[in-house]
Amino acid sequence: MRLFDADISDSVFLFLKSKISANETVGKANRLFQMACGIRDFFAHDSELQQAAEELKDNPINMVCESRAEYGDFQTNQALANLVAKKLQTNNIDPKIVIEPTCGKGNFILAVLNTFENVEKIYGIEVQTKYTWQAKFNILDFFLHNPNRTKPEIHIIHSNIFAFNFHPIKSIIGKKELLIIGNPPWVTNSALSAMDSNNLPIKSNFKQYKGLDAMTGKGNFDIAEYITLDLLRNFGQFDGNMAFLVKNTVIKNILYDLPKLKLPIANLKKENIDSKKEFDVSVDASLFSCQLNKETECSCQESDFYTSETKCNFGWKNGKFLSDFSGANIDIDGISPFEWRQGVKHDCSKVMELESDDDCFRNKLGEKFKIENDLVYPLLKSSDLKFKRAEPTRKKIIITQKYVGQNTSYIQKYPLTFEYLNNHIDYFQKRKSSIYKGKCDFSIFGIGDYSFKPYKIAISGLYKTFHFCLVKSQDDKPVMLDDTCYFIGFDTLEHAEYVWKLLNTEIVTDFLKSISFKDSKRMITKDVLMRIDLRKVAQLRGEQTSLFAEIDKRKESQLDLFS
Repeated sequence: MRLFDADISDSVFLFLKSKISANETVGKANRLFQMACGIRDFFAHDSELQQAAEELKDNPINMVCESRAEYGDFQTNQALANLVAKKLQTNNIDPKIVIEPTCGKGNFILAVLNTFENVEKIYGIEVQTKYTWQAKFNILDFFLHNPNRTKPEIHIIHSNIFAFNFHPIKSIIGKKELLIIGNPPWVTNSALSAMDSNNLPIKSNFKQYKGLDAMTGKGNFDIAEYITLDLLRNFGQFDGNMAFLVKNTVIKNILYDLPKLKLPIANLKKENIDSKKEFDVSVDASLFSCQLNKETECSCQESDFYTSETKCNFGWKNGKFLSDFSGANIDIDGISPFEWRQGVKHDCSKVMELESDDDCFRNKLGEKFKIENDLVYPLLKSSDLKFKRAEPTRKKIIITQKYVGQNTSYIQKYPLTFEYLNNHIDYFQKRKSSIYKGKCDFSIFGIGDYSFKPYKIAISGLYKTFHFCLVKSQDDKPVMLDDTCYFIGFDTLEHAEYVWKLLNTEIVTDFLKSISFKDSKRMITKDVLMRIDLRKVAQLRGEQTSLFAEIDKRKESQLDLFS
């Protein structure tokens, strides 16, 4: 049976049928429902009461459900919600005030009612109308089956969490113990923007990244991270606890920013769950919990949610951000003497990436054609960096610029290439990233003089490996890498091979294991690579080379130019 597009049990249906009539006033009905289940203002206005009375007279009709994806909607099953509440109870948590900021169908509220006997007030906030009703009906059903349980004052509020005013709740907490519990949306702001969703924070770039970082990925974030930080800022000064089911990347990001944010939280825990079993999604996620109103701690204990087996501690240690305190070799943690670069970004692989076909080329659209070789370069992708030495490339790429922002009108000098690109210009115009807006036709990014170095050392950002691949020019042309790879370039093979050997030492491998997170979408990033101080690696091996002296001398000469 359904009412307001929400499922209702037989007991709820019979209760509603016996208590609601079209002649009832909303005030009287709400008082009755608060006595029955603790929910304040069960009906927001007369029209809801009248609609319920009318629908209950007839057979309830199934209605079209709203999109799960737009809300990052992975409802917590009741068994998992109950386990979370019981785990908190074993840690001597006994809340008086409970906030569920994205309460969905109310499963965490039911878990709280099942577990904690001294709760006085519960606030559940939910953006989807049908879920607010589902939560109300589920809570009503709970008390119909447990009439002797203490009924806290319950508020189920239909609101967008990003526009919600927390001040009325803050004003009544005082010294009472608070619990913030839930499962905020597992979706990013860019994913919602692509759906033209309105369910977004007012400021999407809430980390205040600037320039290219804001446009090319660092400005993207999980909605759960925004909600978690917003609640910690609002309620961190109150005594209590937070317990959220979130993606592991959210926990890592919060830990990373904690020294800057100075949030008053401590006793941070990350307890890994099986999201495939619990939510049928292949995402690394955990129960993140912490104590509020404490001196800031910037480390977190990782364990298994089901067995409580401790895995490791991670976070900040001696001013360094580490993924595992136990295996850390921070002797080489510093600043790389070389600038690590990301490969070419074009977002148009169907047109730009080619394979040789006899004396012609073939693109991903299956088209066979001839163009000049001048702008065609060998290409390696992450999947090509399996070995420590790169094999001959299987793919090629059209490189339309030698530096970012270069005017691409010069391509007319290559009539076949210019015609080919113009014939596919609609593919370029459909690129969604804002970095291409207002730029020349066929613009690319991640390109500069470093891209044209004859020797490179590269590593995949996608694969869970720590080996570095030596890449040499092919057919008298430098090899390009795509934007899933990171690399440094050299003018001489001697220098490239020496650095390549240093990077593939056990010292560097162990260090990378201690600072990279295997559950990240990109385990290896530029930030991670820039922490490898190769001078220190050489010193630990008892080596000194002229290479680093040359780098220092070159930097000094550049500084002299500006002094």
